[in-house]
Amino acid sequence: MEIRKVVKTDDFNAISRIYALSWKEAYKNIVPQQYLDDISENNWADKLRNSSYDAYIIIENGIYIGTSSICAARDKEMGGWGEIISIYLLPEYFGKGYGKPLFDNSVNALKNMGYDKIYVWVLEQNMRARKFYEKNGFSLLDKKLINIGGKDLPEVRYIYRAE
Repeated sequence: MEIRKVVKTDDFNAISRIYALSWKEAYKNIVPQQYLDDISENNWADKLRNSSYDAYIIIENGIYIGTSSICAARDKEMGGWGEIISIYLLPEYFGKGYGKPLFDNSVNALKNMGYDKIYVWVLEQNMRARKFYEKNGFSLLDKKLINIGGKDLPEVRYIYRAE
């Protein structure tokens, strides 16, 4: 297993595929099914290719299996915090121990950027992700509504104070 920063020569269609398949599995019965069905595997490729956020990938046996993105807080009220934007794995790698190293890499990268306070937004009904973050030292702070596919969904913010 290799975890490294995404570079311009990476296969952004393969990385986008991780997002798409992860969304379709993780958000089943949360996000409207038609919205999920309409997500193409290369839906995020251009956005990822042109992103200013730091992104990382896990490669196993030459296959892109997971990705994460981090940045300085995007929420104005969280100035001075780092943010984990996303951590996604191909569904067949869920629960197999790949999320933790990707998470640790994201936290360490944010620490190296000077952030000792980190947050992440998670759909409230995404219990797998919520349990993962809670197990790894995050605590619930607040919540807001976001709209995905025409449906208002509660999203919760978890915070973490790195040591």
